[in-house]
Amino acid sequence: MSTKLHQRPPFRAEHLGSLLRPDDLLKTRADVDKKAASQKQLTSTEDTAVKEIVDLQLKLGYHPVSDGEYRRHMFWGTFFPGLDGFEEIQNPDPEIFRMYMPDIAAFTESGHKPGETVICTGKIKHVGSTYVDQWNYLKSLLPKEKWGEAKLTLAAPEWYHLRYKEGRAYPKEVYKNDEEYFADIAKAYQTELDILYKEGLRNIQIDDPNFAYFCSEKMLAGWKEDKANTYSADHLLDGYIKLYNDCLSKRPADMHIGLHICRGNFVGGRHFSEGGYDRIAVKMFQTLAVDTYYLEYDTPRAGGFEPLKSLPKNKNVILGVITSKFPKMEDFEEMKNRIHEAAAYVAQGNGCSKEEALKQLGVSPQCGFASHSSGNDMKRQDMINKLELVRKLADEIWPGEP
Repeated sequence: MSTKLHQRPPFRAEHLGSLLRPDDLLKTRADVDKKAASQKQLTSTEDTAVKEIVDLQLKLGYHPVSDGEYRRHMFWGTFFPGLDGFEEIQNPDPEIFRMYMPDIAAFTESGHKPGETVICTGKIKHVGSTYVDQWNYLKSLLPKEKWGEAKLTLAAPEWYHLRYKEGRAYPKEVYKNDEEYFADIAKAYQTELDILYKEGLRNIQIDDPNFAYFCSEKMLAGWKEDKANTYSADHLLDGYIKLYNDCLSKRPADMHIGLHICRGNFVGGRHFSEGGYDRIAVKMFQTLAVDTYYLEYDTPRAGGFEPLKSLPKNKNVILGVITSKFPKMEDFEEMKNRIHEAAAYVAQGNGCSKEEALKQLGVSPQCGFASHSSGNDMKRQDMINKLELVRKLADEIWPGEP
């Protein structure tokens, strides 16, 4: 990747992609599930809702406009089920899972079983993009000069690997080891990025709560106790970083890639894991070939800003200091001070002034407002209030910048 700082994107005021769905969209989707409405009706409702949410974002002064993820049930979309070699299954055997993975543990500890998942059943091959139609409709709502700003969110490449016990992520007769499996995942991502780039997309955000799991002492303790694991969690993290870098190895220089890391954002604002970035900061910031990190920082469970001392001069961090989980508003001056505190750590690490360090930063909510289609525990106006606060903070700290 380039040694030059990639900006515009990202922007000083960002949000993380998913936005609260309007009630009529949720109702129509539910009706389709009950066979009380057609797919054509749903698409029409989605089109109207996306247009309205794009108009709102522009009105609020946002440049990295998204479609709100309105065509998805969950934030990761349908990339993996759309590949040859993957199959979505209902009521999977619990024995295939690492039960100490924070999202799996959260469900099982509350008496639930994993209701659905996607498993590898054969040789993986990209056979058509499930994202490109979403992108093409979004860009149709914008003038061409704004296509390079608009943002599309993608699933993490290891999403359907970490949750499974060693040896259960793919059939042994298809892939001998992780390296072979990861190689085909990387080829699929390279193809996807090429398709999206040719359609004009220049701004991608990969959503990956899994990275935060490597900050969780509870997960790491479970890993050590799991006798099926033949390698360390650190070894696997290294493998995931290489997977990412392989996925992104053929992207053009003008395609911005950001990585969003949070600790879970399920229905009702539920989180899954805790732990600061200290354990992974050096590897994450210095060996992962992305331009920008969108980091959760709205509660103490994400730790302090000290890990930002490891941020290189050619990378950005968008500080997720505003919560998207609950409607209570943050104090403006407190948030402003937190951003300056973060800049001081970046400056310390890079041996530069705080003013120079601020050029590598932006502000956002810590996660989307509706990672699950049901959305978080707030109303539309609450979401607007949060987005306005983010924009106001950006205008105060970086006056005149988008």
